[in-house]
Amino acid sequence: MSIAAAPSSDAAAASAPLSPLKVATATVVHKFGGTSVADAERYRHVAQLLLARDEAVQVTVVSAMKGVTDALIALAERAAEDAPQWRDDWHALRARHRGAAVALLGEHSGPTVEWLDARFDHLAEVLAALGVIGGLPPEVLDRVQGLGEVYSAHLLGYYFRSIGHDCAVLDARDVLVVDRGELGVDVDWEQSALRLAEWREANPGPRVVATGFVARDRRDRITTLGRNGSDYSGAIFAALFNADELHIWTDVDGVLSADPRVVPEAVQLEALSYDEACELAYFGAKVVHPQTMSPAIERGLPIIIRNTFQPDHPGTRITGERTVGGPIKGLTLSPDLALLNLEGTGLIGVPGTAERVFAALRNAHVSVVMISQGSSEHSICCVVRQAEAAAARAALLQAFAHELSVGQVQRVQLTGNVSVLAAVGDGMAGQPGVAARLFESLGRAQVNILAIAQGSSERNISVAVDSGQATKALRAAHAGFWLSPQTFSVGVIGPGNVGAALLDQLLATHGGLLARANVDLRLRAVASRSRMRLEPRGLSGDWRAALAGQGEASDLDKFTEHLQSAHLPHALIIDCSGSAEVAERYAGWLAAGIHVVTPNKQAGAGPLARYHAIREAAATSGARFRYEATVGAGLPVITTLRDLVDTGDEILAIDGIFSGTLAWLFNKYDGQAPFSQLVTEARRLGYTEPDPRDDLSGVDVARKLVILAREAGRELSLEQVQVESLVPASLRESSVADFMAGLSSVDAAFAERLAQAKARGAVLRYVARLSNEGAQVGLVELPVSHAFANLRLTDNVVSFTTRRYCDNPLVVQGPGAGPEVTAAGVFADVLRVAAGEGARL
Repeated sequence: MSIAAAPSSDAAAASAPLSPLKVATATVVHKFGGTSVADAERYRHVAQLLLARDEAVQVTVVSAMKGVTDALIALAERAAEDAPQWRDDWHALRARHRGAAVALLGEHSGPTVEWLDARFDHLAEVLAALGVIGGLPPEVLDRVQGLGEVYSAHLLGYYFRSIGHDCAVLDARDVLVVDRGELGVDVDWEQSALRLAEWREANPGPRVVATGFVARDRRDRITTLGRNGSDYSGAIFAALFNADELHIWTDVDGVLSADPRVVPEAVQLEALSYDEACELAYFGAKVVHPQTMSPAIERGLPIIIRNTFQPDHPGTRITGERTVGGPIKGLTLSPDLALLNLEGTGLIGVPGTAERVFAALRNAHVSVVMISQGSSEHSICCVVRQAEAAAARAALLQAFAHELSVGQVQRVQLTGNVSVLAAVGDGMAGQPGVAARLFESLGRAQVNILAIAQGSSERNISVAVDSGQATKALRAAHAGFWLSPQTFSVGVIGPGNVGAALLDQLLATHGGLLARANVDLRLRAVASRSRMRLEPRGLSGDWRAALAGQGEASDLDKFTEHLQSAHLPHALIIDCSGSAEVAERYAGWLAAGIHVVTPNKQAGAGPLARYHAIREAAATSGARFRYEATVGAGLPVITTLRDLVDTGDEILAIDGIFSGTLAWLFNKYDGQAPFSQLVTEARRLGYTEPDPRDDLSGVDVARKLVILAREAGRELSLEQVQVESLVPASLRESSVADFMAGLSSVDAAFAERLAQAKARGAVLRYVARLSNEGAQVGLVELPVSHAFANLRLTDNVVSFTTRRYCDNPLVVQGPGAGPEVTAAGVFADVLRVAAGEGARL
């Protein structure tokens, strides 16, 4: 079940003062469910609510107190089994009603307690008789299970009288006449109207309290209207009293666009047409039973779903009018189904095949939920209840036994564990692209569709999906029609400098993105090398304290499972770790439909086999792999290169300064301070990695060049890049402290290279170059007029020489160092993924 009602406010609202709800003088029927009359306080609240309304004729139909109908049925079943505990249950049920009467009526409760005692004594006699006969005839069950409504109507009616308001109590068994047929209960409107007219002559007052659920058949035997019969009673009495409106009061604010237990972001619907409400109710939505709407549809009677505990709330209005605010009003999910498929070459062009299928299912008493057949007529499939699936398959095997034996029918296939997702709305009629949007939403969420059905009314598109994907399907479709935010289950790996900055940015912008762009980047997991924090509803506030305080040992398998377990439409992992071990998991994540965003260069510059596996997994699954920040932090380097390649340009050469750290060092290095001193200062400012050798070795720059080469279509590996390391061989294996202490040994060599460059009117820059001759990374001399010689301190720059940009290369330049800048680049990739999945950015 997927469409549901908006959750009510806290139960304390029951005692809140009611403001008068003045409406036009009219005849209005009010129906209250069991939660609205659960105890004495609730009866009192209902009475005050009704007294606050100005209506010429006010008819109130009540259900049994919450849980009483089920208790009566269980009582009858135990008595029929002659189980001794039925008497204890009987005493408990009588005590509950006596207690409610005393609490409600106070000093006026005596006559009502006596009345209840007499009814319960009679009930005990009936139950004792069941034990003697050793069975529970349907006629007796009907008589017993409807008593809760009789008790409930008496309590409310006599409360009105006890506070000085005239009120007549109408026992529906005295006026309502029904018959049971194949399609359910059939009301004898003529006979019921005559009996009601006689009753009204004796009870002409403006206030009536009536029992729901119960009636009599044409042979004058007590019966019920079946489950959901109290709502139906409300509609029947609304028709018999020629009411202007039917108000169904329950514990909800109205009808929601989806089940809030599955889609917490579901929105309330102000209005529905009868057709929309019927479509939603058919698939199990908690709206109004279709039977209830039948008298309303015939008479054009508005039905308003209201909240007993928030009477000022307008609720949801169901009428014959079509209000189109979008193509889809709501989505509902029907579980516990199975897909039955009849397939064979002998079905093609043969008249009567569908008739034989449905006749066989009818004879087996199997209800068909959904039907689908392709124009080829090679197969016909239908969705049935899981509980009836085996019987349905057996019926078809028997009906087509001859065709199966001679090979005209190849198979009767049964697929269990199926759910049906239905998208409903009057606005989809004649509106192109509605089905496309639904299927696109499901495709992006990696949901496979088993069968599709759409009627000619274009009011309902139904799809059968595996029940394991049903929750994800509902959430994805709900977001796809912008009824709720595009929600991503987000996990961040590596809360170091860049990762920490990104986490701060994600949490700081969460509310703004939700309000402005309807995007919910729900941070549900954070993992460091040793610890992780998994949060079912999403992290907020101080993520550092959360990770330190209630974290657990890191386990990337559990981390991944957690991200997928919420059945949110999209899962996204952001890897800020720099780990080759984590990069090994990218292909598996992408194949599972998890999007991956990363500044980790291990994937793009690692082994070619892993790189190709990652790209293939992304292409196959449709999950998105974004890594713009691997090269130029927040600069659009990869995006620019892809645009050049995708538009058919030929890349002749790529030159660049790809390390903000090395850019800063050589922009600052003018001979006034030793090189080692500048390295120490850069480390203090946070421009270097914790171990500056990671920057000075040139390997990081080489990885970036490999990434760009692969984007340009070249099969380049890291081993093929000529790299000049600025780390002396003697210090490569030492500790970081020893390295920093011994770095002054290179000062003289760097001073000599700088002096030689100055003598030739040049500067030193650490440059990467890719050309037809190969790939090199190292310290080079550039004339002072060169673009790379005049950068701001931490700028990165890349120059693309192409067939189009051969005389004047295309240059991308900007800040390329610092956690905030890199995190912003990663964040931009995250938003690109969200936009690609349908977010309105």
